[in-house]
Amino acid sequence: MNKALHICIVFFLIIPARIIAQDKPAYRLFNARGKEVSYQKMIKQISKQDVILIGELHNNPISHWLELEMIQSCFSQRKLMLGAEMFEQDNQGALSAYLAGKISAKGLDSSARLWKNYNTDYAPLVNFAKENQLNFIATNVPRKYASMVSKGGFEALNQLSAEEKSWMAPLPIAYDANLPGYQKMITMMPGHATPNMPKAQALKDATMAYFILKNWAENQLFIHVNGSYHSENYEGISWYLKLAKPNIKIATIATVSQKDIKQLTQENKYVADYIICVEDDMTTTY
Repeated sequence: MNKALHICIVFFLIIPARIIAQDKPAYRLFNARGKEVSYQKMIKQISKQDVILIGELHNNPISHWLELEMIQSCFSQRKLMLGAEMFEQDNQGALSAYLAGKISAKGLDSSARLWKNYNTDYAPLVNFAKENQLNFIATNVPRKYASMVSKGGFEALNQLSAEEKSWMAPLPIAYDANLPGYQKMITMMPGHATPNMPKAQALKDATMAYFILKNWAENQLFIHVNGSYHSENYEGISWYLKLAKPNIKIATIATVSQKDIKQLTQENKYVADYIICVEDDMTTTY
């Protein structure tokens, strides 16, 4: 055999092996125990539930890409309804008007309080709902009321009008100050956090759970997008859903970042039914 040809053959046999050895996936998917699972296996399981809580890292592009992928995959199997933390309940009218084609994208932008990364990260979800005539629920409490609770506790809400109270979970808000997630909020900011700060978080969690259940219907799958902290460790939104409807079937998904994603760290196990593990140097959207 010609020596040059022999070298070429060896070169092309070796290169694919090196490429495989240097494979660098953008993310890995694990179950709660830390066992790597396939995307299709996850979809098969979560699509059988009543509610899916997709916990994202707000500026993580993998979170946003997979949210749309999961919605599309579940849509092929179930009747869907969508909702998100990123839309506050008093903006439901504008969101519904956009979905119905009554106002333009520009009109939605001028009449609703959209997050700064809406166009890149959440518009694809809203437009999917519009194209497929799906309901999209603004589940979050208007932020100014959460701010009121952070400063003055739940009692600050008593002064609100009936219309303002309609944009949140019914008062009084059930609250367990001993939930680890709420306790952690205080320990994370020693000297700065007050006992009312977790109450503001609870108002958001309770309100999102309330509007999920208010709009969910039997034999439908409600897919909700929220920050991971609102649903990880089966607390937050999940806790309020179970409090109101103990038998509801919920699947939780969390997004975490690690320096090495080959295996899930102990601290990231059991934070959700499925964990999207992304390298901590992943490019962010803002």
